Formats: sequence, C-alpha cells, structure tokens
Amino acid sequence: MLSQIEGSRAVAETVALCRPQVVGAYPISPQTHIVEGLSALVKAGTLGGCEFINVESEFAAMSVAIGASAAGARAYTATASQGLLFMVEALYNAAGLGLPIVMTVANRAIGAPINIWNDHSDAMSQRDSGWIQLYAEHNQDAVDLHVQAFRLAEELSTPVMVCMDGFVLTHTYEEVAVPTQEAVDAYLPPYRPRQLLDPAEPVTIGAMVGPEAFTEVRYLAHRVQLAALTRLPALAEEFAASFGRPAGRPVRPYRTRDAETVVVALGSVLGTLKDTVDELRAEGESVGVLGITLFRPFPLDAVRAALRQARRVVILERAFAVGAGGVVTADLAPALGPGQQSYTVVAGLGGRPVTRASLRRVLADAGAGTLDPLTFLDLRRSLIAPACEGA
Repeated sequence: MLSQIEGSRAVAETVALCRPQVVGAYPISPQTHIVEGLSALVKAGTLGGCEFINVESEFAAMSVAIGASAAGARAYTATASQGLLFMVEALYNAAGLGLPIVMTVANRAIGAPINIWNDHSDAMSQRDSGWIQLYAEHNQDAVDLHVQAFRLAEELSTPVMVCMDGFVLTHTYEEVAVPTQEAVDAYLPPYRPRQLLDPAEPVTIGAMVGPEAFTEVRYLAHRVQLAALTRLPALAEEFAASFGRPAGRPVRPYRTRDAETVVVALGSVLGTLKDTVDELRAEGESVGVLGITLFRPFPLDAVRAALRQARRVVILERAFAVGAGGVVTADLAPALGPGQQSYTVVAGLGGRPVTRASLRRVLADAGAGTLDPLTFLDLRRSLIAPACEGA
C-alpha cells in the first residue's frame, strides 16, 4: 500500500522489516532520521530481538557492526560524508573479513569547506574498499534496494552499502510502498553466517597474512564482488516477481535504443534527466538516459551493451577526482567503442541544483560538437576569477 512518507522513515521501517539483530548508531546529517527511526521502532517493541547501540563515533558504529556480524548477528548501520571517512579503516576490515554488513550512506559532500548538502563524493571515495555499492534513484528504489542488499550481502558474505542522496531523498516526502513483514520474510531468509566466532570453538579472524598469501586474499575478494554481477540481476528478477515492481537492475536504460546521445548518471538526478529527455524527444531530439544502480562491482558489459548504438555519451558526475577528472568516466571508458565521443560533465557538487535548462544547454552543445571534454556545469566564473588571475 502506498503512503506519503519521508524517505528516511521509509528506509528505517524497511530495515526493521529485514530483522537486524544489532544496529550501531551515530548521528550525522543527513542520515540521522534513519537511525532515529530505528531507535523508535526498537523502543516501541516493533523491532524485536534487536540491540540498538548508541556509540561514540562512526568508527565505533562500524566496529560494532563488525563484531556483531562476526558473532553471527545480522548487522546494520548508517552514515554520511565525514562520518564515512572516519570509519574507513573499519570499512576495509569489514570487507576483508567478508562480513555481510548492510549500511545506508546518505550521500553528502566532503569538506573542507564544510558542506552538508548532497553529492556523491563520500561513497565514491570508498569505491575500492571492497563494499558493493548500490545507488537509489528515488525513495521507492531506496526501500527496495535495502531488502535486496541484505539478501545479496548474506548470499555472497560481503558488505553492501546502499547510497541514497542526502536531503534530496532522505528528507523528501513522497508516495512509497513499504513492504509487509510477510513479503520481506518470504524474500529474505534468516541469517545463516558462513563464519562464526564461538567461544566453544575459538578461532582467530583477521590475523596477519604475509606476502605468501595476501595476493590470493585480494583475488578472492575480487572474485566475490564479480559474483554480484550475475547474482544481483537474478535477485532483481525474483524481487520483481514477489513485489510486483522492478528494482535492483544493475543498469537502467531509458529511451536509449535509438538514441544518438546518451547521458549516464547515478542517483536522484536521473529523475530530472528523464524529464529533460522527454522534453527533447518531443522536439525531435534523439537522446536517452542510462542510470547505473550497481557501481561496485562496475557492470561494464551491461553498460557497453546499453551504449552500443550511441554516437555521443555524456557522463554526469556527482563527484570529482581532483587532478584527474570524472570518477565514473574512468570506469566507463572501456565500454566505449571506436568513434564514440564522450564528455564529462561535473554537476551538482555540494547540493547545487541540476536544472532542466542547464541540461538542455549541455546536450545542445554535445550535439553541436562544442561541448568541452570536461565541463563544470553552471560554473560561476565570477567567484573564481580573483583566484585564477595570473595563473
């Protein structure tokens, strides 16, 4: 049943339906409403059998999740921005130990300067940490991806982060169908850990590994990630059959079949892009959109297939590798064939709006062949002129 609900609350209720046994919570905007919602559900007894632990930092939140998961509990936490960076050491530990922790990242810019608004700099900075990364387009997507994330994490025994745009999604009220407990239970079986710390049979995990075996450890981690490329589509099909709506497809083509120009993007900006494409299609322009849900592991073959017919590819980046260029652009480059033109457009950093008018200008320039290979959308040159003078 559809209900008008805040994105964070919808995620909190859905995570509760997945029956986590331990939640490590530390507030940081814009994810705070999620853990607040979970704490209320635990206090009310709606989420039973769950230990809600208020910790002293984001590093502690991930450490609690690691300990809980290693002891055989279904573990969950949430964070954003600097909070994600504070737990980086523990992020690598969770992935290296193969622990199926699920974490929501309410995407937010990284300082300095301090900025609490949305872009993808936080999660993108951890793309090589060994966590599977899923990006939500809208709040229904965020709800559905969390259910799939627990299933995927536990089947592969690896951690998964679900990324949803801070404020744009977390604090937005819209119609969302939060699933029933019966439906989630039918889709997500009880957690059965592959490895378990048991005082009756003591073992050590995370011990020292020397040069003679470390390469093999990293190879196995890579192999597990690649398994998600086939497992997530299968889980998405099963989800669609059970819940009656699509979710979890690694890539989402929209009007790309005959498009000469395709825009590639992740997250909530896809809604604005689709509206823009619809407008341009009505005017006779041949454009389409390719949304990427699964960013790690990167679905290279699916992206290549979706872009095969395009003459021009515009990659809309919500993060930027200073001194290098677009983050998604680098991953997407092997998918492009001879003769395909590609453009990187950095947009929406620190919460700056990405408007249909701006997107129309970019697509017009791309079609005319006048778009720079690297463009900063709506760059306010008057602000940077004093610093650039004489440079």
